[in-house]
Amino acid sequence: MGQLHPSGLAEGRPVPDSHGMNPAQVLMLLPDRDFDPTESSTPWRLLGAAGHVVTFATESGEAGVCDQRTLHGEELPLLAGSLCCRPENRSSYQAMERDPRFQQPMRWVDVDPQAFDALLLPGGHAPGMKPYLESSEVQRIIRAFFSREAPVGAVCHGVLAAARTRAAQGEHSVLHGLRTTGLTNFQEKVAIGLTRRALGDHYRTYPETVQDEVSALLASPSDFLTGGWLPMMGSDAKPDVGFVVRDRHYVSARFPGDVHRWAATFCGMLAEPS
Repeated sequence: MGQLHPSGLAEGRPVPDSHGMNPAQVLMLLPDRDFDPTESSTPWRLLGAAGHVVTFATESGEAGVCDQRTLHGEELPLLAGSLCCRPENRSSYQAMERDPRFQQPMRWVDVDPQAFDALLLPGGHAPGMKPYLESSEVQRIIRAFFSREAPVGAVCHGVLAAARTRAAQGEHSVLHGLRTTGLTNFQEKVAIGLTRRALGDHYRTYPETVQDEVSALLASPSDFLTGGWLPMMGSDAKPDVGFVVRDRHYVSARFPGDVHRWAATFCGMLAEPS
């Protein structure tokens, strides 16, 4: 692992490979259910392609199950079709399900953060995310990575898990003093509005939005960056599309459309020389 560059917005770049370097041991934390399929499987696939090793951990130590409505689009209203997982990302998720490390994850309580080089915090919004977002064990793990300034990537509600984690010293969030993005008010409220009649509060995790809660825990609300209001969807064909914020050892993104660029930026962090 190398020294990370100063604060700044990440530039899109191809995924570096790890030829000539030791593969990084990356820990991905997941809830038992309802995580986002794209935000988990795309970084898993791109990290694997770069030669790194991803180990999973869930609360129960059983294989996690993603939000099936997002994966398959079941019951999504016509106007909310963009919330459904794209076919190429669905294929990535199905491949990840066959990974023995995904099938046999660690338990959060058994994780030794010192055994890993980097941490990934995918998001999701459905009710099964709450144990992950409220867990003292998840926060213990996050705190350890931030304490040693190891690479951490968070997206969507994964940013909320980081923001709720108190630093080892003091009362502030581990994100206090860093810039971040996350699911924006605009994105969250549009998803809720489009699906409320068909799915109730499925897309409303908490009464307070991610942006509002995270912003209140930062050194300044202006440290939460929202990017463009019109979201664009990245893909294998368009890996530079998306909005990503990197500040030192921490990189964040808003939603599945940003994830290809977010994963590539995270891979770039791992490839930086000592």
